[in-house]
Amino acid sequence: MSGQGQRMTPNNHKKSQSVPIRKRILSLPTLLSFGVAAAFVFLLATQFDLDWSETLSNIRSMNPWLYLLALLLYYLSFVFRGMRWRLLALNAVDTDEERERVPSALQCSQVIIIGWFVNSVVWLRLGDAYRALAFSEDAKNTFSWSLGTVLAERVLDMATVAVVLFLSVLVLTATSDLPVSQFIIVMAFVVAFGVLTIILIILSMRLYGSKVTRFLPSRLEGPYKRFQQGTLGSFKSQLPYMLILGLAGWLLEMARLYFVVQALGLDIGLALIPVVALGHAILSTVPTPGGAGAVEPGMTGLLLLSLDRSNAVSVAIVDRSITYVSVIVIGGLIFLLRHVMQMRSSSKETSVAT
Repeated sequence: MSGQGQRMTPNNHKKSQSVPIRKRILSLPTLLSFGVAAAFVFLLATQFDLDWSETLSNIRSMNPWLYLLALLLYYLSFVFRGMRWRLLALNAVDTDEERERVPSALQCSQVIIIGWFVNSVVWLRLGDAYRALAFSEDAKNTFSWSLGTVLAERVLDMATVAVVLFLSVLVLTATSDLPVSQFIIVMAFVVAFGVLTIILIILSMRLYGSKVTRFLPSRLEGPYKRFQQGTLGSFKSQLPYMLILGLAGWLLEMARLYFVVQALGLDIGLALIPVVALGHAILSTVPTPGGAGAVEPGMTGLLLLSLDRSNAVSVAIVDRSITYVSVIVIGGLIFLLRHVMQMRSSSKETSVAT
């Protein structure tokens, strides 16, 4: 198949792309990016009428076991995401040899966590590109093919979020007296617009993809075909099963927020849980590290529909300790372990060669 000759070995990938990305992660601008979250906390403390003593008291009285359950459910969601990504990748390959090289569901889950870690410490959501690179190394396939499977996963995620968010807003308005803010409505329309845009891109790729290659330089023809294969091929089979896996992942995200609220001894109503959890996910796509500076005020604003300001901030802080701080710690450890193992493997290959 065209583009096979452009495959890169893991060693070539590491030399040409991994090193620059690692430099980005450890660069001074990246370290300064943590100031975004600190600036938000400072803004809350100085510009808003917030009783910090009450907020800190809420956090100190938190039930640690329910908090640990929320943490466990959050990382369990990565297992379902890994299972889904593996199925997408298996759909997107043609030969038995390529299928055998597709990483296990556990490895896929680890790569997703690493990608979220990179997104949490660098700007412009470079974690998506990094995990595509890491996955291409593990699967011994091209970066463009791997990036196509990441796009396919994003399509499924956005479609699931759009449907669940739409149904959640309907349930919220029908079962509670809470005022549905304009922000929620705008958020729903933004998600729907994003889904329609991506669907149009996918359809255009399917209908006109072969014609596009005629206008590309010869050196880009192979990578484009591999990207198209990774994207469109991902949907060849088992789509209902993959949708179920994705939905399970999002339900676990909602369960995380539910137990965070329970750990603080608060109640925001079941109908609001999906709206806040999905709002958190949408706002985290803002191209700051981990969505810092956007997730916190947005999440607090949604929680204010049911809680007072101190309690809303308490929930936002505790929840972000899971979705932001723990990702940096746990994802960072997995990231370092991966590269230590790669360095050892490279050293063994070098010693054998010499």
